[in-house]
Amino acid sequence: MAEQFESAERITVDANGVSFTCLSMGEGPLALCLHGFPDTAASWRYLLPALAEAGYRAVAPWMRGYAPTSVPADGAYQTGALATDAVALHEALDGDGDAVIVGHDWGAFATYGAAALTPERWRRVVAMSVPPAAALMSGMLTPDQLKRSWYIWFFQMAGLPEMVVPGGNFAFIDKLWREWSPGYDPGDEVAAVADALGAPEHLAAAIGYYRAMFNPAVHQPHYAEAQAATQMPTPQPTLYLHGADDGCLGVDMVAGVAAALPAQGSRVEIVDSAGHFLHLEQPQQVNRLITEFVGR
Repeated sequence: MAEQFESAERITVDANGVSFTCLSMGEGPLALCLHGFPDTAASWRYLLPALAEAGYRAVAPWMRGYAPTSVPADGAYQTGALATDAVALHEALDGDGDAVIVGHDWGAFATYGAAALTPERWRRVVAMSVPPAAALMSGMLTPDQLKRSWYIWFFQMAGLPEMVVPGGNFAFIDKLWREWSPGYDPGDEVAAVADALGAPEHLAAAIGYYRAMFNPAVHQPHYAEAQAATQMPTPQPTLYLHGADDGCLGVDMVAGVAAALPAQGSRVEIVDSAGHFLHLEQPQQVNRLITEFVGR
């Protein structure tokens, strides 16, 4: 895994009350890349060099609560907090209106929110593997998708996930990767996740993202505007990518995505021979689609 990051700089950025550890490559307008669960900034190891070559300063933070990024003092893991983090990172990294934002999984939630909350900061938007809210809600309640989403309901239980997930060298995480991206060997990825979530407080943070989905009582009121923005359509041209073999969110959920994106300049692409972690499974194709879309 390390060879793709030989020229990456590891930096620390203080934003929105969190100390973010980030990987940074290249010079130019900001390209902010946000990972999801169960993942880390290392999953951008193919895209960061491609964006740097395309003339961007590509930056990938470990998301709030994922070590070596700090656990947030406010204990907030709602999508509005994630969107606010992205906006604060844009400001801390001296981003301008030519910046682009790329998000996968939970990073996609943050991307939608940041793009709608502060549209003047982002020229183009890329989201992967989690459709925008209007398309997501209509597809979540089908029998097949409810079955695929078993882990979400498991994470609502008190205490048990914190006991189960780290067991057997994070065998639970290995299972998710293998179910979500069939045929992909997740060995290096699981090791990176174990490093990020090995301490109890960091694991609790990652699970906290899911608990905040269904418990408004843990939402912080100062994120209310950003929280609302995560449910709004992105105003910028948006590229949405989804793996044809995604075992986390089925490809049938893509049907409503085009109608939820701006008509002018947006695109929806299904990536063949790829599951949920399509940017790792088909990096050449995904890199090409993204760099062509955000090309300067």
